[in-house]
Amino acid sequence: MSAHWIAGNTIDLLENGEEFFPRVFGLIAKAEREVIVETFILFEDEVGLGLRDALVSAASRGAKVDLMIDGFGSPDLSPEFMGSLTSAGVKVRVFDPGRRVFGQRLNIFRRMHRKIVVIDGSRAFVGGINYSVDHLIAHGPKSKQDYVVELTGPIVVEIHRFVLHAIAVGGKGASWFRRRLRAAKEHVDEHITQPSGSADVLFVSRDNRRHTNDIERHYRAAIRAAKHRVVIANAYFFPGYRLIQEMRRAARRGVDVRLILQGEPDMPIVKTAASMLYHHLLHAGVRIYEYCERPLHGKVALMDDRWSTVGSSNLDPLSLSLNLEANVIVRDRAFNGVLAERLDKLVEVSCKQIQTSDLTEWSGWRLVRSFVIFHLLRWYPSWIRWLPRHAPRLERVEPGASGSGSATAGATQTDAAA
Repeated sequence: MSAHWIAGNTIDLLENGEEFFPRVFGLIAKAEREVIVETFILFEDEVGLGLRDALVSAASRGAKVDLMIDGFGSPDLSPEFMGSLTSAGVKVRVFDPGRRVFGQRLNIFRRMHRKIVVIDGSRAFVGGINYSVDHLIAHGPKSKQDYVVELTGPIVVEIHRFVLHAIAVGGKGASWFRRRLRAAKEHVDEHITQPSGSADVLFVSRDNRRHTNDIERHYRAAIRAAKHRVVIANAYFFPGYRLIQEMRRAARRGVDVRLILQGEPDMPIVKTAASMLYHHLLHAGVRIYEYCERPLHGKVALMDDRWSTVGSSNLDPLSLSLNLEANVIVRDRAFNGVLAERLDKLVEVSCKQIQTSDLTEWSGWRLVRSFVIFHLLRWYPSWIRWLPRHAPRLERVEPGASGSGSATAGATQTDAAA
């Protein structure tokens, strides 16, 4: 599906689980016709049980409910949890369920990393928040800072078509896809898909066939066009050579380029990898801030005073070259202002600015390491294709199956995952 700008949408920013979960669970539970959820992580905790209850409530009132989870991100759901969904009529599909080998999950590459919800074909959520308790601030110092957008207007038709297509190519087929689209057109009131706001929105996905670098290309183009400011808040930052070069060029031509990265990462290697790039970026004039209050899990950015993006894609090799991802890109001054205000507050209250004096002095080893890393980044879109290219599959969980790692057979390779 080719991405194109769609005008006339409303868009609201939701920050962290405290804002997102009550909103989405309430709307799912009250859905009249259809709910489609895609997520990387679903855990059987307070939040996961909340999602289950909302989906069961919708299904029990006759709504068609489809849930897609990732086999690597959601590996340990119990038979009782899965059974409570399937027995209520929820259609559960697992993207690439993998068997553990000596207790280890090996299906790490080419994950379904998207986080999307579409309700009644008229409202959508896109962002980076998974369904687990560590997205609630009350969870403690390891709770994650993250964002989701809620969308209404004509863009929802595009997102709805996308998630239906993902299910169809996973085994349901073209005729099922056409029937569901027809049903949606018959039931969704025409005024819902008419222009309802001021935002132009572009829905952008990344897959391993036709849209291999769409998200990265939009980032690069926006940075290249920026005249005043670039603010990128990203959890896992290890981008490609071309994206780094666009940031450096923008800073050198006088654009205020700011990166908000993890200072208290959920995985120590994340900070180590990002810090290897600090010399190159700081010496070009890029400002770097480390968020030190909790792990940063957000994947958001803004350029100047109109362009913004929120989604599931990190700026690292997994997201940019392997995983299935989805972002929305927004052209709207009001939304840009809201996101800018949230990120400015994050910098002011919870971030430490990294100075060149904070960096380890250059040494022979650091120069060699920097050279290797920079050229590794420069060429990774080419060499990363040599990583395992198994054909991920989408498998249906039937009532009585033994959990998320044991979906039933009979599934086919997904188009987006090939």
